[in-house]
Amino acid sequence: MIRRNAGGLVYERSPSITAPHGFTTRCGGVSAGPLASLNIGQGRGDTPANVAENYARLGKAIGFDPQMLALTRQVHGDVVRCISEADKLGLDAPRKDCDGLITDRVGTALVVFTADCIPVLLHDPDTGAVGAAHCGWRGTALGLAAKTVQAMAAAYGCEPGHLRCAIGPGIGLCCFETDADVPAAMRQALGAAAEPYMTKCGQKWHVDLKGLNAHWLRTAGVQHIDLSDSCTACEPETFWSHRRMGASRGSQGAVIVCGGAG
Repeated sequence: MIRRNAGGLVYERSPSITAPHGFTTRCGGVSAGPLASLNIGQGRGDTPANVAENYARLGKAIGFDPQMLALTRQVHGDVVRCISEADKLGLDAPRKDCDGLITDRVGTALVVFTADCIPVLLHDPDTGAVGAAHCGWRGTALGLAAKTVQAMAAAYGCEPGHLRCAIGPGIGLCCFETDADVPAAMRQALGAAAEPYMTKCGQKWHVDLKGLNAHWLRTAGVQHIDLSDSCTACEPETFWSHRRMGASRGSQGAVIVCGGAG
């Protein structure tokens, strides 16, 4: 992954995805206090003016029109919604109750929000279609990343082996300490294939959510996966982490723009 600085606005991008996209950090916006500074979450207590300006700056850096945003209202499930010409877009449009979005509507910018959970972006260079998924541990156990690939194949005829995928910043194996319920959910979903991604430390477990989501993508036929090594809990000056900060924080996330077949 490549970390870029556009006039103080810092984001990560994949070297393999040619569609405009980025995984945001907390750096480069106008929000203040615990939300400083590039908060892109609308439900964090920020002012609408601050959030709008943050998206304006992000759009300028990455390359999208804030009036063409499709936003999620995340529920930690496995629902993937398709954004079509009929959907209203922009910051004032209704958010979709889901954790995955896909589209082939040119100019649409798909957004998912994170603060430790794993963001996954997908691009099909053949059709121009794009996808975005928010994979918390529940979404990971449900195979949301793979279901997003399958939804793109069903809706747009995308060939999974041609997709370019990036797994962005999220909590790492180093910091994601859990009780036994999380490993149990992964074993129920993946069986013995889950074991390499989980380590027991005393009475607790450490779980590699990025590795598990990469595994799901490979099972769905994806061959090209770029993986961020940034841990949101390890870099509090760069990322918000729900584990470290609780509810008093902003939201970072991931955005990808449908640009049509290239």
